[in-house]
Amino acid sequence: MVSGRKYDVGFVLSGGFIKGFAHLGAIQALIERDIRPQIISSTSAGSLVGALYADGNEPYQVLEFFDGLKFSDLTKPVLPTTGFFELTELEDFLNAHLKRKRLELLPVPMVITATDLDHGKSVHFRSGDIAQCVAASCCMPVLFSPITIDDIHYVDGGVLMNLPVSVIRDECNLVYAINVSPMLTPEYKLNIVSIAERSYQFIFRSNTVAEREMADVLIEPVNLSGYSNVDLEKAKEIFMVGYNKANEVLKG
Repeated sequence: MVSGRKYDVGFVLSGGFIKGFAHLGAIQALIERDIRPQIISSTSAGSLVGALYADGNEPYQVLEFFDGLKFSDLTKPVLPTTGFFELTELEDFLNAHLKRKRLELLPVPMVITATDLDHGKSVHFRSGDIAQCVAASCCMPVLFSPITIDDIHYVDGGVLMNLPVSVIRDECNLVYAINVSPMLTPEYKLNIVSIAERSYQFIFRSNTVAEREMADVLIEPVNLSGYSNVDLEKAKEIFMVGYNKANEVLKG
Protein backbone atom coordinates (compact mmCIF):
# COMPACT_ATOMS: atom_id res chain seq x y z
CA MET A 1 0.00 0.00 0.00
CA VAL A 2 1.25 3.44 -0.89
CA SER A 3 2.43 5.35 2.16
CA GLY A 4 -0.27 7.58 3.57
CA ARG A 5 -3.16 5.90 1.73
CA LYS A 6 -5.71 4.34 4.03
CA TYR A 7 -7.42 1.94 1.62
CA ASP A 8 -6.20 -0.47 -1.03
CA VAL A 9 -9.37 -0.53 -3.18
CA GLY A 10 -12.17 1.99 -3.53
CA PHE A 11 -15.32 1.82 -5.66
CA VAL A 12 -17.01 4.89 -7.14
CA LEU A 13 -20.66 4.58 -8.17
CA SER A 14 -22.22 7.25 -10.39
CA GLY A 15 -25.75 8.55 -10.53
CA GLY A 16 -28.07 7.31 -13.23
CA PHE A 17 -31.58 6.74 -11.86
CA ILE A 18 -32.88 3.33 -13.07
CA LYS A 19 -29.49 2.59 -14.65
CA GLY A 20 -28.11 2.28 -11.11
CA PHE A 21 -28.98 -1.43 -11.14
CA ALA A 22 -26.05 -1.84 -13.54
CA HIS A 23 -23.81 -0.98 -10.59
CA LEU A 24 -24.89 -4.18 -8.87
CA GLY A 25 -23.98 -6.27 -11.90
CA ALA A 26 -20.59 -4.61 -12.21
CA ILE A 27 -19.92 -5.09 -8.48
CA GLN A 28 -20.87 -8.77 -8.85
CA ALA A 29 -18.30 -9.20 -11.62
CA LEU A 30 -15.65 -7.49 -9.51
CA ILE A 31 -16.21 -9.55 -6.38
CA GLU A 32 -16.15 -12.75 -8.46
CA ARG A 33 -12.53 -11.76 -9.10
CA ASP A 34 -12.02 -11.14 -5.39
CA ILE A 35 -11.99 -7.38 -5.92
CA ARG A 36 -13.91 -5.86 -3.02
CA PRO A 37 -14.00 -2.25 -1.86
CA GLN A 38 -12.65 -0.99 1.42
CA ILE A 39 -14.54 2.27 0.78
CA ILE A 40 -17.32 3.41 -1.56
CA SER A 41 -17.90 6.91 -2.94
CA SER A 42 -21.28 7.43 -4.55
CA THR A 43 -23.88 9.78 -5.98
CA SER A 44 -27.65 9.42 -6.45
CA ALA A 45 -28.62 5.93 -7.68
CA GLY A 46 -25.10 4.77 -6.83
CA SER A 47 -25.75 5.80 -3.24
CA LEU A 48 -28.98 3.82 -3.10
CA VAL A 49 -27.56 0.48 -4.24
CA GLY A 50 -24.15 1.18 -2.69
CA ALA A 51 -25.59 1.68 0.79
CA LEU A 52 -27.45 -1.62 0.64
CA TYR A 53 -24.29 -3.39 -0.52
CA ALA A 54 -22.09 -1.67 2.08
CA ASP A 55 -24.55 -2.81 4.75
CA GLY A 56 -23.45 -6.40 4.15
CA ASN A 57 -25.67 -7.64 1.31
CA GLU A 58 -24.39 -9.32 -1.83
CA PRO A 59 -25.43 -7.66 -5.14
CA TYR A 60 -28.03 -10.29 -5.97
CA GLN A 61 -29.60 -9.82 -2.54
CA VAL A 62 -29.89 -6.08 -3.12
CA LEU A 63 -31.55 -6.80 -6.46
CA GLU A 64 -34.10 -9.00 -4.70
CA PHE A 65 -35.10 -6.13 -2.40
CA PHE A 66 -36.56 -4.34 -5.43
CA ASP A 67 -38.32 -7.39 -6.86
CA GLY A 68 -41.98 -6.61 -7.56
CA LEU A 69 -41.67 -2.92 -6.72
CA LYS A 70 -42.87 -0.06 -8.90
CA PHE A 71 -41.71 3.55 -9.10
CA SER A 72 -44.83 4.53 -7.18
CA ASP A 73 -43.81 2.28 -4.28
CA LEU A 74 -40.72 4.40 -3.64
CA THR A 75 -42.18 7.86 -4.18
CA LYS A 76 -45.15 9.90 -2.98
CA PRO A 77 -46.92 12.36 -5.30
CA VAL A 78 -47.50 15.81 -3.81
CA LEU A 79 -48.83 19.16 -4.90
CA PRO A 80 -46.02 20.48 -7.16
CA THR A 81 -44.70 23.40 -5.16
CA THR A 82 -41.09 22.23 -4.71
CA GLY A 83 -41.33 18.97 -6.65
CA PHE A 84 -43.82 16.49 -8.10
CA PHE A 85 -42.89 13.72 -5.64
CA GLU A 86 -41.43 13.24 -2.18
CA LEU A 87 -38.94 10.52 -1.28
CA THR A 88 -40.39 9.54 2.10
CA GLU A 89 -41.30 6.10 0.74
CA LEU A 90 -37.71 5.61 -0.43
CA GLU A 91 -36.49 6.40 3.09
CA ASP A 92 -39.03 3.95 4.53
CA PHE A 93 -37.85 1.29 2.06
CA LEU A 94 -34.23 1.77 3.09
CA ASN A 95 -35.00 1.74 6.80
CA ALA A 96 -36.91 -1.52 6.32
CA HIS A 97 -33.92 -3.22 4.67
CA LEU A 98 -30.86 -1.67 6.32
CA LYS A 99 -29.38 -3.43 9.32
CA ARG A 100 -27.40 -0.31 10.22
CA LYS A 101 -29.09 3.06 10.11
CA ARG A 102 -26.07 5.37 10.21
CA LEU A 103 -23.22 5.78 7.72
CA GLU A 104 -20.50 5.55 10.36
CA LEU A 105 -21.72 2.06 11.34
CA LEU A 106 -21.50 0.46 7.89
CA PRO A 107 -19.04 -2.48 7.55
CA VAL A 108 -17.73 -0.84 4.35
CA PRO A 109 -17.12 2.92 4.83
CA MET A 110 -19.17 5.01 2.48
CA VAL A 111 -19.22 8.60 1.26
CA ILE A 112 -22.51 9.89 -0.14
CA THR A 113 -22.45 13.02 -2.31
CA ALA A 114 -25.38 15.43 -2.46
CA THR A 115 -25.76 19.03 -3.65
CA ASP A 116 -26.29 21.78 -1.09
CA LEU A 117 -28.99 23.80 -2.84
CA ASP A 118 -28.73 26.71 -0.41
CA HIS A 119 -25.00 27.31 -0.85
CA GLY A 120 -24.34 25.84 -4.30
CA LYS A 121 -21.74 23.22 -3.42
CA SER A 122 -21.18 19.48 -3.19
CA VAL A 123 -21.39 17.92 0.25
CA HIS A 124 -19.88 14.52 1.01
CA PHE A 125 -21.60 12.76 3.88
CA ARG A 126 -19.44 10.31 5.86
CA SER A 127 -21.75 10.17 8.86
CA GLY A 128 -25.44 10.60 9.50
CA ASP A 129 -28.74 8.88 8.84
CA ILE A 130 -28.23 6.62 5.81
CA ALA A 131 -31.78 6.79 4.46
CA GLN A 132 -31.85 10.57 4.69
CA CYS A 133 -28.44 11.00 3.07
CA VAL A 134 -29.34 8.62 0.23
CA ALA A 135 -32.63 10.44 -0.36
CA ALA A 136 -30.76 13.75 -0.50
CA SER A 137 -28.27 12.30 -3.00
CA CYS A 138 -31.10 10.91 -5.19
CA CYS A 139 -33.27 14.02 -5.10
CA MET A 140 -33.44 15.07 -8.74
CA PRO A 141 -34.52 18.74 -8.81
CA VAL A 142 -38.08 19.51 -9.90
CA LEU A 143 -39.03 15.82 -9.99
CA PHE A 144 -38.50 15.45 -6.23
CA SER A 145 -38.86 17.94 -3.39
CA PRO A 146 -35.50 18.84 -1.76
CA ILE A 147 -34.43 16.91 1.33
CA THR A 148 -33.78 18.99 4.44
CA ILE A 149 -30.90 17.97 6.73
CA ASP A 150 -29.93 20.29 9.59
CA ASP A 151 -31.94 23.14 8.04
CA ILE A 152 -30.12 22.87 4.69
CA HIS A 153 -31.92 21.86 1.48
CA TYR A 154 -30.26 19.16 -0.62
CA VAL A 155 -30.80 17.90 -4.16
CA ASP A 156 -29.23 15.26 -6.40
CA GLY A 157 -25.46 14.94 -5.99
CA GLY A 158 -25.12 14.53 -9.74
CA VAL A 159 -25.97 18.18 -10.35
CA LEU A 160 -22.37 19.09 -9.47
CA MET A 161 -20.57 15.74 -9.19
CA ASN A 162 -22.06 12.66 -10.82
CA LEU A 163 -18.91 10.50 -10.55
CA PRO A 164 -17.18 11.42 -7.26
CA VAL A 165 -13.74 9.90 -7.83
CA SER A 166 -11.81 12.86 -6.43
CA VAL A 167 -13.58 12.44 -3.08
CA ILE A 168 -11.58 9.27 -2.30
CA ARG A 169 -8.75 9.38 -4.85
CA ASP A 170 -6.05 10.30 -2.32
CA GLU A 171 -7.27 7.67 0.14
CA CYS A 172 -6.98 4.66 -2.21
CA ASN A 173 -4.29 2.80 -4.09
CA LEU A 174 -6.76 1.63 -6.72
CA VAL A 175 -10.05 3.20 -7.70
CA TYR A 176 -12.64 1.32 -9.75
CA ALA A 177 -15.20 3.78 -11.13
CA ILE A 178 -18.53 2.61 -12.51
CA ASN A 179 -20.24 5.25 -14.61
CA VAL A 180 -23.73 4.21 -15.71
CA SER A 181 -24.48 7.56 -17.39
CA PRO A 182 -21.66 7.93 -19.92
CA MET A 183 -23.45 8.61 -23.19
CA LEU A 184 -26.25 10.75 -24.58
CA THR A 185 -28.79 9.08 -26.82
CA PRO A 186 -28.84 10.64 -30.30
CA GLU A 187 -32.64 10.95 -30.35
CA TYR A 188 -35.14 12.27 -27.85
CA LYS A 189 -38.79 13.23 -27.71
CA LEU A 190 -39.81 16.88 -27.76
CA ASN A 191 -41.85 16.84 -24.58
CA ILE A 192 -41.31 18.31 -21.12
CA VAL A 193 -40.09 15.11 -19.46
CA SER A 194 -37.70 14.15 -22.26
CA ILE A 195 -36.29 17.68 -22.47
CA ALA A 196 -35.69 17.76 -18.72
CA GLU A 197 -34.00 14.34 -18.75
CA ARG A 198 -31.75 15.28 -21.68
CA SER A 199 -30.78 18.53 -19.96
CA TYR A 200 -29.78 16.62 -16.84
CA GLN A 201 -27.76 14.24 -19.02
CA PHE A 202 -25.77 17.20 -20.34
CA ILE A 203 -25.09 18.36 -16.78
CA PHE A 204 -24.07 14.92 -15.55
CA ARG A 205 -21.86 14.23 -18.56
CA SER A 206 -20.00 17.53 -18.35
CA ASN A 207 -19.14 17.24 -14.67
CA THR A 208 -17.67 13.74 -15.01
CA VAL A 209 -14.94 14.53 -17.55
CA ALA A 210 -12.16 15.28 -15.07
CA GLU A 211 -13.40 12.68 -12.58
CA ARG A 212 -13.21 9.87 -15.14
CA GLU A 213 -9.53 10.56 -15.72
CA MET A 214 -8.72 10.01 -12.03
CA ALA A 215 -9.95 6.39 -11.98
CA ASP A 216 -7.56 3.48 -12.37
CA VAL A 217 -10.26 1.27 -13.90
CA LEU A 218 -13.33 2.75 -15.59
CA ILE A 219 -16.41 0.64 -16.31
CA GLU A 220 -19.04 2.36 -18.46
CA PRO A 221 -22.09 0.38 -19.63
CA VAL A 222 -23.18 2.28 -22.73
CA ASN A 223 -26.34 0.48 -23.89
CA LEU A 224 -28.76 1.52 -21.16
CA SER A 225 -30.53 4.36 -22.95
CA GLY A 226 -33.56 2.26 -23.84
CA TYR A 227 -34.69 1.87 -20.25
CA SER A 228 -37.27 4.22 -18.80
CA ASN A 229 -36.65 5.66 -15.35
CA VAL A 230 -39.75 3.84 -14.10
CA ASP A 231 -38.76 0.40 -15.47
CA LEU A 232 -38.12 -1.22 -12.09
CA GLU A 233 -39.37 -4.52 -13.44
CA LYS A 234 -36.36 -4.58 -15.79
CA ALA A 235 -33.83 -4.35 -12.93
CA LYS A 236 -32.45 -7.83 -13.67
CA GLU A 237 -31.83 -6.95 -17.32
CA ILE A 238 -30.01 -3.79 -16.29
CA PHE A 239 -28.01 -5.78 -13.72
CA MET A 240 -26.77 -8.07 -16.51
CA VAL A 241 -25.74 -5.12 -18.70
CA GLY A 242 -23.45 -3.95 -15.90
CA TYR A 243 -22.21 -7.47 -15.22
CA ASN A 244 -21.33 -8.14 -18.86
CA LYS A 245 -19.61 -4.78 -19.35
CA ALA A 246 -17.50 -5.21 -16.22
CA ASN A 247 -16.41 -8.66 -17.34
CA GLU A 248 -15.48 -7.23 -20.74
CA VAL A 249 -13.34 -4.50 -19.15
CA LEU A 250 -11.71 -6.81 -16.63
CA LYS A 251 -10.81 -9.40 -19.27
CA GLY A 252 -9.26 -6.69 -21.45
